[in-house]
Amino acid sequence: MNSDQKDFRIALILQDKFTLAAFSGFMDVLRLAADDAAKSRQNRISWEVYGLGSSAVRSSCGVSVTAREGAPSPPDYDYLAICGGNSYEDDAPATALMQMIQAAHRAKKGLLGICTGSFAIARAGLVGQRTFCIHWNVLDAFRSRFPKALTSVDRIFIDDGDVITCAGSTAAIDLGLYLVVRHCGKPRAQQVMRHMMLTEMRPASVPQAHFYLLPEGDCDNRLRRALHFMEQQLDHPPSIAAIARYCGVSVRQLERIFREALNETPVAAYRRMRLNYGRHLLTASLYSITEIAHTSGFSDAAHFSREFRKRFGIPPQQYRRSIEARQ
Repeated sequence: MNSDQKDFRIALILQDKFTLAAFSGFMDVLRLAADDAAKSRQNRISWEVYGLGSSAVRSSCGVSVTAREGAPSPPDYDYLAICGGNSYEDDAPATALMQMIQAAHRAKKGLLGICTGSFAIARAGLVGQRTFCIHWNVLDAFRSRFPKALTSVDRIFIDDGDVITCAGSTAAIDLGLYLVVRHCGKPRAQQVMRHMMLTEMRPASVPQAHFYLLPEGDCDNRLRRALHFMEQQLDHPPSIAAIARYCGVSVRQLERIFREALNETPVAAYRRMRLNYGRHLLTASLYSITEIAHTSGFSDAAHFSREFRKRFGIPPQQYRRSIEARQ
């Protein structure tokens, strides 16, 4: 291959307080796919990192990355990736960023929204009929700003043709591998996975590990706090009294909050959350039913299977077989 020929060219634009894990995971896929010798040479893939108005962009964890100042010229690239993070609440983003996204779209270049980079793409006016993959933790914020946008937390990334959006974190690695398969072939993606100590590439259809949905509209902050606390401890469920103490309310108050918002008790909501987690593990892991039962906070496989069948209508073994048959 001629040194001037590339399988694809990509510009990465770092927003203030970008998520380091998503950016670095995505970048590692590119550099390993670009060079047969894993020496980070830009042989088959080329990339450039931009900071718009800054040569040093600070990530959400405080680590800064050196970048080119200014904005890329869209015709020079096949993709422009907007790497977001904790700055998604900034409703007045840089004019240069909006203009660059719009110019890339007019030039029919692919746009990648990595982590909360999807907010910038939506702000640039590209909502339309596209479905945005949004990390469950910022779904409410996205919907409040873009109520007409189609959203999904059921996938780790979504390719909608001209725009690909990604939930962020390790899902950015899977998005990078997806692009490598598209442009460089599956053997090169497998080479990357070997270098990165990965056993498989997750398809876009893998659901995000999120197991509750808040009710529509305004939500009692105590309910939000309780649900987050519960989700953090799916494998070793705390008592309802402990949840109430965490939220600063009595058990009776907590039960009233749940009944008014979700029309169920905290115990029922927690069971539903843990069963959703178990269903996710049946889809996204190779764990045995017994392992999934314990990881989901159930005493044994029989207890898990009984509750799973009550909720979803079929036993977990049959559910797993049905998923495998569709793949």
